[in-house]
Amino acid sequence: MNTNTLQNINVGVDTGKSQLDIYIRPLDIYFTVPNNDKGIKEAVRAIAKHQPQRVVIEATGRLEMPFILACDQAKLPYVIANPLRIKRFAGAIGQRAKNDRLDAALIAHYAEKVQPDLTELKAENIRLMSDLVSRRNQLLSIQTMERNRLQILPKNIASTITPILTALKNQIEKVEAKITKLIDISPEYQTKNEILQSMPGVGKILAASIISNVPELGYITNKQASSLIGVAPIVRESGRYKGRRIIQGGRTQVRTVMYMAMMSAIQCNPVFKTTYERLLAAGKPKKVAIVACMRKMVVILNSMLRDGVMWDKDSAKN
Repeated sequence: MNTNTLQNINVGVDTGKSQLDIYIRPLDIYFTVPNNDKGIKEAVRAIAKHQPQRVVIEATGRLEMPFILACDQAKLPYVIANPLRIKRFAGAIGQRAKNDRLDAALIAHYAEKVQPDLTELKAENIRLMSDLVSRRNQLLSIQTMERNRLQILPKNIASTITPILTALKNQIEKVEAKITKLIDISPEYQTKNEILQSMPGVGKILAASIISNVPELGYITNKQASSLIGVAPIVRESGRYKGRRIIQGGRTQVRTVMYMAMMSAIQCNPVFKTTYERLLAAGKPKKVAIVACMRKMVVILNSMLRDGVMWDKDSAKN
């Protein structure tokens, strides 16, 4: 009989930009490795020797993804855990002290006591989803250019454009079908997708873009979420110069899809419609009003995913 199985081996991994802190419980083994390809391979080899029941790592951002991908390839049982739940667990056991070793040990302790369900999501599917959403955006851009040409070119040339538009439409539909299939085969995608699409104005493409490109959403503060997607206003001031507030940086692909989704949301979602009309009445330019509504959307979606709740227009008004 395997001794490690009897011991219920659980591994906690605390992720940093430059290193991974790893604690193996109850063996009281602690070590660190660089958070790069070489360090991750070393960590996975060391962990695999103990045949753990769970390797738990917090979903704090994209920093953990290379390690998760390596665990997936090594067939290690891993859990991408919600940091909020680990924080609550720390409060429940009265742990307030913090350092890298204690954080890794805390995650391992959480794994042992709570025994969270293993993550079924295949790490490579996150990349595939992102690539599919990106490819759909590319096809839509080409489609828009061809439609514009159709309007300005002579009618006798239109016959050369129509078949291209038909082909583009078919390819967009195929990409969307692949996105839907990816969501359907993953329980974790399904749960997130259901929560996201419960908000009127959020369709399958925006949901897929958020799931694949902003896995942090639901685990971070509202301010961090706005900055991450690039809808937080940046003040441009220097001495007497007072520039307009602008948005920049962030994850452009998600912001582009969200902008298009908001055009629909301000028509079908009373919360965003009211906000949009109020801002226009206050003299704000249309684009500024739309971006403000996007920021509101990000904040609400972040809260919905964090709390695991569906859309509620009454709560969203607050």
